[in-house]
Amino acid sequence: MTKQILLSSFIGLSIFTYAQKSAVETPENLNWYLKDPKADGVYGTGATKAYEMLNAAGKKSTTVIVAVIDSGVETDHPDLKDVIWVNEDEIPNNGIDDDHNGYIDDVNGWSFLGGPTEDINQEALELARMYRLESAYFEGKKAENIPSNELARFATYEKIKLAFEKELEEKQMNLVNIQMISEYIKRVEAQSGATFSKETNEAYTPANDLDKRIQNRMKTILAMLPAEELNHEIEGALKSIEGAIAMSTQDADSIRQAIVGDDPNDLNNKIYGCNRYEGPDAFHGTHVAGIIAATRGNGIGIDGVADNVKIMVLRAVPDGDERDKDVANAIIYAVDNGAKVINMSFGKYWTPHKFYVDSAILYALSKDVLLVHAAGNDAKNKDIEDSYPTRRLDNQTIAPNWIEVGASSAATNGKKLLAEFSNYGATTVDFFAPGVDIYSTVPDYNYGNASGTSMACPATAGVAALIRSYFPELSAAQVREVLMGTTSSYKKSVVGPDGEKHKMKEVCISGGFVNAANAVAYLLEKK
Repeated sequence: MTKQILLSSFIGLSIFTYAQKSAVETPENLNWYLKDPKADGVYGTGATKAYEMLNAAGKKSTTVIVAVIDSGVETDHPDLKDVIWVNEDEIPNNGIDDDHNGYIDDVNGWSFLGGPTEDINQEALELARMYRLESAYFEGKKAENIPSNELARFATYEKIKLAFEKELEEKQMNLVNIQMISEYIKRVEAQSGATFSKETNEAYTPANDLDKRIQNRMKTILAMLPAEELNHEIEGALKSIEGAIAMSTQDADSIRQAIVGDDPNDLNNKIYGCNRYEGPDAFHGTHVAGIIAATRGNGIGIDGVADNVKIMVLRAVPDGDERDKDVANAIIYAVDNGAKVINMSFGKYWTPHKFYVDSAILYALSKDVLLVHAAGNDAKNKDIEDSYPTRRLDNQTIAPNWIEVGASSAATNGKKLLAEFSNYGATTVDFFAPGVDIYSTVPDYNYGNASGTSMACPATAGVAALIRSYFPELSAAQVREVLMGTTSSYKKSVVGPDGEKHKMKEVCISGGFVNAANAVAYLLEKK
């Protein structure tokens, strides 16, 4: 779920931010997600402390495959190339399905978003796709003209129509607001004769009251983000929202079929896609993969949470909403090819084929595979409005092989400990994990910061992989139980994403933060 973070309070749209760094730089203060609350005073994963205990106990590990279902991964990144999964039964680039699994040359994974020569980058949101499909059937019809056996479907269509029109209007308003900021920056630069900066913004003489309000808001934003990065953010936001509006009015299903050669609504076809699993924009997936498994102790960049894992790359998440069919087939591929943990840093609020994803979740359960999912970045209470995919299956069961993760920060007080953007839920989110200002691998052999439950998810997946690696006798459900029972607690009140004070039990099931050190201590003592 690439919901972006900054500027959201100003324009209603979040912007996914990062800062490029040199590939040889290892800023220790930015690796806070490896630290421990007791040892270091920050609510990291406790990974560093966990390894100290495992080494002291002489514990050995077994390799665990972690599937990253995402936008793609830069597989030759210096900090990732040694931890990328290799399908030993496939001969690279010979154009033959050597292992007879239906996927040709799937050496490091698979992309469900590519065809013979092209790859899908931007996609419509699920709501827009559902609206287009249903409006083609119901447009112009009234309830009194609908057969009784289709009334329920018609009622759903009317709900979809209202939601789509509201969402499109919000996007158009966001675009106007972004354009307003862009034009303001141009006015500041014209008046000062210099590039927009904190100083030129301060010195600017506003043309009217609106200009004054924007100037004051820019002061706040520039205190958090350098001006050169702000310009980059605005350019990205304009491109993203313009693309989203355009995709809302296009026939996304036909575009998908033309590029991939697959009917996205034909759930019977599982064999489609290509082996270009890096894709057009691998920022998100590369960042996620680094948090889980960037090579530890190699003297460059960062250390991932897990020390003996292989990353299986599965591209199924475009810029826009992922499709249920791709998610389900990616889960099935991961399970069939030996993954024991699957990282899912994505989600949406509408789903046309939930039953198909549910069946994949149950398949993963039957094969003892753990699914780790990001709670989402809309500051919503998931007890009231859940996102998809979800562990709440249509047969009314709750998948026990599922972990739902909210995002927390390196703050030392309850006011800012929980990420203000994170979804939460006393009965739906298991715990919180590091998800603010996380420094990790990014494309072009670089490193950078990003924030989101998309980062908290791999921090947790890394911990889960660590546990499965050193304690392989535990089932997926047992790993979840251990992590739930060994979270770091926070006794004081926290300010939730809703802006209100809460006890931790009011925002997540366990009432705490994932902690590898606590889990390892418990398991070693249990032995």
